[in-house]
Amino acid sequence: MPALSELGNLVIVLVRTRNPLNVGAAARAMSNFGVHRLRLVNPYEVAFREARSAVGASDVLKNAEEYKTVAGAVADCALIVGTTAGRNRKLQHPLRRLDEAGTELRQHLQAGRVALLFGSEKIGLTNDDFSHCHWLLTIPTRKDHVSMNLGQAVAVCLYELARSGPSQTSAPAPPKAAAGVNEQISRVLLEALDRSGYVQPGSEAACESKVRRLVQRFELDPEDAKVFLGMVRQMVWRLRQRKG
Repeated sequence: MPALSELGNLVIVLVRTRNPLNVGAAARAMSNFGVHRLRLVNPYEVAFREARSAVGASDVLKNAEEYKTVAGAVADCALIVGTTAGRNRKLQHPLRRLDEAGTELRQHLQAGRVALLFGSEKIGLTNDDFSHCHWLLTIPTRKDHVSMNLGQAVAVCLYELARSGPSQTSAPAPPKAAAGVNEQISRVLLEALDRSGYVQPGSEAACESKVRRLVQRFELDPEDAKVFLGMVRQMVWRLRQRKG
């Protein structure tokens, strides 16, 4: 098994978790495998920091960061991967099995920060949450029982990453622009589309998700992302001038 320090760029993001015991179990698994960046988006129970299930992981809970939005939680990450059981859902992203994706994830961890998203115990991640992701990950389970406990799912994913092989066996993935920059591009591009008449009344939310997914699929490197952002900002400036 490779050095667990190689998982230092991994960020675990728990979205709208309801049970503090599950947060504690996830933190314990993180501590087991040397992952220390825990971020929570709108946790249901604020008492998660005292979760008794986080045996030996008090530092992970103490240093956990809270965010109001998924965009804020992943802003400094270059790759965002959502987890899903994939049952009875029409997915707009590539879906990969955990046992087949471990090596690729480790390549990206060598190049930059990677966020692994887990949804609430009740409904998982929503389509809007997915719009922030580059692709989705599923843990292969028995078809008659695909749903896993949140803490167990985190533990299984971390174990697979830890055993995927040392980084020396493959080159790092090419660097990607951070999600925060991609979100800026999406927001400015959405404004340009709105001002040009492309966005129809009532379709704002759907269009926002589509634009975000489109920008994610570009997989821009940091320099190209800066150039693209400058382009769309110039477009918006010109559209504002014409409207004024």
